[in-house]
Amino acid sequence: MNKTFLAAIMMATLPIACSAPSSDTAETTETVEAAITEISDEVQVPVFTGPAGSENVAVSGYDTVSYFEGDGVPVEGSDQHRVKYNGVEYHFASAENAAKFQAEPAKFAPQYGGHCAWAASRGKLASGDPKLYAIVDGKLYLNFNQQVQETWNKDIPGFIEKADQEFPNIPATARYDDA
Repeated sequence: MNKTFLAAIMMATLPIACSAPSSDTAETTETVEAAITEISDEVQVPVFTGPAGSENVAVSGYDTVSYFEGDGVPVEGSDQHRVKYNGVEYHFASAENAAKFQAEPAKFAPQYGGHCAWAASRGKLASGDPKLYAIVDGKLYLNFNQQVQETWNKDIPGFIEKADQEFPNIPATARYDDA
């Protein structure tokens, strides 16, 4: 097994493994909070985390690595396995998937911050549904709903080209509910 991979898993689980058992819920929460790994590549884009005031969790808590591995069916992640990437939490179904994301976050993070790929092609933000997705050239794209995805599917390369031009013009602080 890859030594870097094993080291990442050990580092991610060390704070939990070494903490003393406690019946105090607040103390347990602090231990779990301390276990989150934070990484950044300084890329600042608006990331879909739900309506204003909701939790700061990307892709509605789905494990982004699961889209690319196994049978390719997305599975929900757990707050027990999470990585904070560019200020936003990503949840994973396993420590192994969290370590894979930590090693290559840009490979597994959804395009356009997890917003709807079709809306991004129009220079707009809309929520991305984690169950309406496509993997194109090794990248994850989400869509708002089934009707939008059907429209997007008619010209995926054209919409990606437009979104790649339009999305960078959307301020990093924008949210889909106020865009």
